[in-house]
Amino acid sequence: MGTDKIYESQVIEKHSKTGTQLVEVGTDVAGQRVDNFLISYLKGVPKSHIYRLVRTGQVRVNKGRVKVQYRLRPGDLIRVPPVVWSPSSLGPEDALETRAMGRRLEKQVIYEDAWLLVINKPAGMPVHGGSGLSGGVIESLRLIRPEAKEWELVHRLDKDTSGCLLIAKRKSVLRTLHQEFREDQVDKRYLAMLAGIWEGQRQLVDLPLRKYVLRGGERLVQAHPQGKPARTEFIKRGQGSDATLVEARLLTGRTHQIRVHATWMGHPIVGDARYGDDEVNLRFRRRGLKRLFLHAWRLAFAHPVSGVLVSLEAPLERGLVNWLKREGYWK
Repeated sequence: MGTDKIYESQVIEKHSKTGTQLVEVGTDVAGQRVDNFLISYLKGVPKSHIYRLVRTGQVRVNKGRVKVQYRLRPGDLIRVPPVVWSPSSLGPEDALETRAMGRRLEKQVIYEDAWLLVINKPAGMPVHGGSGLSGGVIESLRLIRPEAKEWELVHRLDKDTSGCLLIAKRKSVLRTLHQEFREDQVDKRYLAMLAGIWEGQRQLVDLPLRKYVLRGGERLVQAHPQGKPARTEFIKRGQGSDATLVEARLLTGRTHQIRVHATWMGHPIVGDARYGDDEVNLRFRRRGLKRLFLHAWRLAFAHPVSGVLVSLEAPLERGLVNWLKREGYWK
C-alpha cells in the first residue's frame, strides 16, 4: 500500500460568499470520469443530484460545460458549485428510499432526550458527511422528523459497521461532544471477529496511521511513522475453530483504526473488503456471514448538559447473534 500516490488534487480557490470551489486535478484522479470524481468528492449526495449539477452546467471544467462521461486530465480546473441538498430536492425514487431508511432508524433508537439521539445503526446503511452537509442517516431522519433540521452527527461509523451512533440536536451540544471526542473522553468499545486463532488475551496496539488516496479515488488508511497517533486495546471474548471474537476499545479515534490495527496484528476483521483477506471473507460468506463483523456495541460519555455519565449498549442484530450461537462463539 505504501507505493500508492498520495492525493494530489487540491482546492485552489473557494469563494467565501457563494461557497463555489475551484479544484485542480492531480495525477491521482486523472482518467476518472467527472461524474465518478464528483460522487467521491461530494460524499453523501445522491447520484441523481450530481448528474443534474453536470447536466445544468453548474459544474464546469476549464470554464466550459462537460458531459458526465468527460475524463479528467492533470491540470484541469473543476468548478464545484455549493451543494444545498435537502429532502425537498430529492427525486421521487430517492425520497422513497430515504424515507424508508428513516422509518427503519426510528425502530433503532436506544436513547433520546431533548439534546441527544443515539441509534443502533444497521450495517450497510451509509453515514456520510462532506461539502457542508450530512447525508444518509441525518437526511433520512429529517424526512420523517421536521424538527430535525439542526441535528448533526457527532461522529461517524463506516457504512458496513453497525452500532451506536450519536446525534446532537443542538449546535451547543455538538460543540461540547466534539470536545469530549477530541480529548478522548468518550469510551468507545466494539465487537469484532478476527480471522484466525489469536493467541493473545489482551493487547495494546500503538501504531500511527495516515490517510491516502489511490489513483482511482478510493480513500484508505495505512500504518506510517509520520501518521497520527492511534491506539487500540484488543481483548479476547470468544474463540472458534478459525476465528476469534474480540472487544476492541478505541483509545484514539482515527479513520478505519480498528480495521487497520487488526490487519497489522495478522488477524484482519472477517468480512473486511478493504483491509481483509479475500479467501477468508469468501469462506465465511459461504457459512452465512455476509457482512463486516464490526459492531460499535458500547458508548459512554458525560452528558453535555447535565454532566451525568451516559453509558449505552447497542445489541447485535438477531441474525448475527444466531450465527454466533450456531458457530459456537456464544452459548
